[in-house]
Amino acid sequence: MAAKSPETDFVIFNTLTKQKETFKPIQPGHVSMYVCGVTSYDYSHIGHARAYVAFDVLYRFLKHLDYEVKYVRNFTDVDDKIINRANENQEDPLALSARFCKEFMIDMTDLQCLPPTEQPTVSGHMDQIRDMIAKIIDNGCAYVVGNDVFFSVEKSPNYGCLSGRKLEDNRSGERVAIDPRKKHPADFALWKAAKEGEISWDSPWGKGRPGWHIECSAMSAHYLTEKFDIHGGGMDLIFPHHENEIAQSCAACPDSKISYWMHNGFVTANDEKMSKSIGNFFTIREVTKLYHPLALRHFLMGTHYRSPVNYSIAQIEISSEAIFYIYQTLEDCAGVISQFKEEIEASTKKFPVTADAKTCITNLKAHFKERLSDDLHTPTILNASLQDALRLFNKILSNLKKKLQKPQKFSNVQSLIDLEKEVKIVLDVLGLLSDSTYTEVLNQLKEKALKRANLTEEDILKRIEERSSARKNKDFSLSDQIRKDLTFKGIALMDVGEDTIWRPCVPVEPAVSTNGQLSGPPDGQQQELPKSADTVKS
Repeated sequence: MAAKSPETDFVIFNTLTKQKETFKPIQPGHVSMYVCGVTSYDYSHIGHARAYVAFDVLYRFLKHLDYEVKYVRNFTDVDDKIINRANENQEDPLALSARFCKEFMIDMTDLQCLPPTEQPTVSGHMDQIRDMIAKIIDNGCAYVVGNDVFFSVEKSPNYGCLSGRKLEDNRSGERVAIDPRKKHPADFALWKAAKEGEISWDSPWGKGRPGWHIECSAMSAHYLTEKFDIHGGGMDLIFPHHENEIAQSCAACPDSKISYWMHNGFVTANDEKMSKSIGNFFTIREVTKLYHPLALRHFLMGTHYRSPVNYSIAQIEISSEAIFYIYQTLEDCAGVISQFKEEIEASTKKFPVTADAKTCITNLKAHFKERLSDDLHTPTILNASLQDALRLFNKILSNLKKKLQKPQKFSNVQSLIDLEKEVKIVLDVLGLLSDSTYTEVLNQLKEKALKRANLTEEDILKRIEERSSARKNKDFSLSDQIRKDLTFKGIALMDVGEDTIWRPCVPVEPAVSTNGQLSGPPDGQQQELPKSADTVKS
């Protein structure tokens, strides 16, 4: 069955035209999308998370709009960094790369990123790469020097159309040696001659391996044809990677065309560029060791995808608190619904939702559709309409604790049912709806909070007992101090009737050591952190 065309006007910013445009796919009801993947030689960092969460939201929203989406995201498993790391480890480069491909996919699953339709590797598409290079040579846009093949940028009349850079500006920098074999300093390698001991493949030009840029042109054309809808990646890829992709794709096939180019903004850490040398460089694993992956995803969506986002412990703490609030509210709601749902469904009488709930649901639907349709504006959804819905949840739950007549009570419960349904749709499209139960997610969040606080459940229960004894003895100074001490570590105590429960909260002092790094595990043992992968690129 053919996909139906969505009625919503979806507007996205096109890097190629430098303006917002109404999205119109080449084939009505179908979307073809390619996003540059990682160079898989190491663990991925939060810059990667930023890119793939952004494009996962795009993927989910397109599906929500009833498009059939073919989403391709590649792995670069042939690269200098891979070869160098493999030599250091005395490991086969393809085996090393395959290992880190698997680690990357674990990270993506943790972050609730849906798997793309296709995840091709460079090593698995050498035929397509060699064929494209041959076409470019035949069309007079590349030249062979020894066993190397270079693309001639002077044969590309529109070179610079994406980045806005003029060809005369693309001179070699002071620290970049000029290859005298090139006809122009900006010419780039399509095929690189094999060096002794390096992995290589046969080709008409001798043993070697592909240059970086050609792989994406070849794989996108193979899976999506020479004309497709969306090409995405980080802003750092605009030049030279995506500029070179356009040039070589058009050189191989003059009819080549990508309708929309989309690029996500950079990630900084503590207002500085991420760098291992200054200790503000974080892998996804390093963050999710102490914070729930949903908290990291929430944090990344709290800034518009095209804007730079500054990672800080204070901000991830706020997102962690927000996720706990969402799931605690949903669990409380589900508990009440379960008490009455069977009786409501068995009733021959229909109970209307309250006026507040009707208005909230209408506003949530409209605002969600409007903001995501405006170039995926996630922050206002998280901070406005979703918050309004959560507040209404709690207002209704509070009302249900009062003595109400049966029709009024059941109208409130029906309001919870309808509101929960709409909120779950929003959370699902944003990728914040876990496959785990509400209770499981809450427990996971609490486990992470304990780890950050260097405490165990037993430690907290002991402190609760000490506080209870202090209150019985009217030692309110000690009672208050116990509560403050725990709040300082991100643990909030809440008195419910005669019982005291605990939940995570934003700590007075974030869980970082004096050098700004994330704190270690609760047992105090030093844990080796995984190394991070390179800048997002294919």
